[in-house]
Amino acid sequence: MTSTPARPVSPTIELTLAEKRARLTEILRGYGSLIVAYSGGVDSAFLTAIAQETLGDKSIAITAHSPSLSEDELVDAVDLAKKQLWNHRVIITDEINDPRYAANDLQRCFFCKTELYTHLIDIARSEGWDQVANGTNADDLGDFRPGLEAARDFTVRSPMVEAGLTKADIRTLSREMDLPVWDKPAQACLASRIPYGTMVTVEALTQIAKAERGLRQAGFRQLRVRHHGEVARIEVPVEDLASLIDEETRKTIVKKIREAGYLYVTMDLAGFRSGSMNEAIGVSAAQAENSGGLL
Repeated sequence: MTSTPARPVSPTIELTLAEKRARLTEILRGYGSLIVAYSGGVDSAFLTAIAQETLGDKSIAITAHSPSLSEDELVDAVDLAKKQLWNHRVIITDEINDPRYAANDLQRCFFCKTELYTHLIDIARSEGWDQVANGTNADDLGDFRPGLEAARDFTVRSPMVEAGLTKADIRTLSREMDLPVWDKPAQACLASRIPYGTMVTVEALTQIAKAERGLRQAGFRQLRVRHHGEVARIEVPVEDLASLIDEETRKTIVKKIREAGYLYVTMDLAGFRSGSMNEAIGVSAAQAENSGGLL
């Protein structure tokens, strides 16, 4: 594997969207061959699409299957790859059995990404792939993201950063390409729903996934179920709060969340915000949840 990254586009240089896309293609072509860490989110899906358009069978998307990623997200990622005819593989990662990850401190994402990149780098070396890349975009660089430190440790590339692509750019280009995830809400690993210092367990992650599935089945799209032991704290956008307490919807949601294993079901009147678990520890909410984002 080669390891010298291209320099990110200078913020003083204003490129058009078409120029940024062309720059990304140029960067990917220069990689030779590529593994994309693909979770099914808009960023990694867009990168996968451009990589396979540019490199053909010299690119592969790899998805990590673990309790940290809900089964629904895994199914969606696999289905999208099949429909797009992408070269795709699913591997098993075992971060849940790393006591440093399970301890759930502020470096949790670092240990999760270390597990992922260890696998991807091993595959690259054994099979002869030149580079490994993630879906980090230019907007992510100002955030608190321990996972980016892990990427640097393993020399994992961030080609969309190198091309100067922002989240809005990626959504626009994805829509132009008819990628169905172009407007998919940002996701974060299920462990981000658990308060720091509370052990991450398979049981808790399973509960959270089931509860969130129930909310989606009830018609909500942007949501989180925060895990507080026996209590599920529901976050939806403020404009959806009225729908949440509609009598029939409320009964359905309470039933589904209790079936997931929670005793108490609460609604957060402040509404949805990324990383609300971090509001008590001095790290901005959006920054800390973004540290565990699915790219």
